[in-house]
Amino acid sequence: SLWKAWVPAIIWLGVIALESSDLGAAKNTGRILYPLLHFLFKVDAMQFVTWHHHIRKTGHFVGYAVLSWFLFRAWRATLPLASLAVWSLQWAGIAFFMTALVASLDEWHQSFLPSRTGRWQDVVLDSSAALTIQVFLWMVLRGLVPCLAFASAHCSGYSRKKAFACCGPSGKLCCGDASRWLDLRH
Repeated sequence: SLWKAWVPAIIWLGVIALESSDLGAAKNTGRILYPLLHFLFKVDAMQFVTWHHHIRKTGHFVGYAVLSWFLFRAWRATLPLASLAVWSLQWAGIAFFMTALVASLDEWHQSFLPSRTGRWQDVVLDSSAALTIQVFLWMVLRGLVPCLAFASAHCSGYSRKKAFACCGPSGKLCCGDASRWLDLRH
């Protein structure tokens, strides 16, 4: 149903809004991450500055990639095509631009909080994440990349290590042997 398609995107927007608040400030994430990284990897305070920066930027990338993916799913359910296509530039474009808009609004909001900074570089990073996931979705849904995660659930008769599943241009799920697929592609 349409509601089911939008729930993950709406929840994820809430997660981003929460992380955009003071709770997501570096001082607060540092309080949690430093003891953990110090215990697990013996990271000292000087090393932690670099680790903390990279973890936070990875969080940006992953968070906005997930948002773009959820928005793609939601728009695919909202604007179905008569051709039964599994991928559409319309869905991907709307998902990308909505994600870039959310990233822009998020950074604008952060510029008003004393504990946060709004940075245009983060908007670029977040938009890059949205574009990356849309290209990945295009590749997967057009059958250009094997989807190992779907293999065990949908492809009976194939070993778990060798099976792959994909959705080709027809929109039908196809199953096959990943080693043969790789041999054909190289």
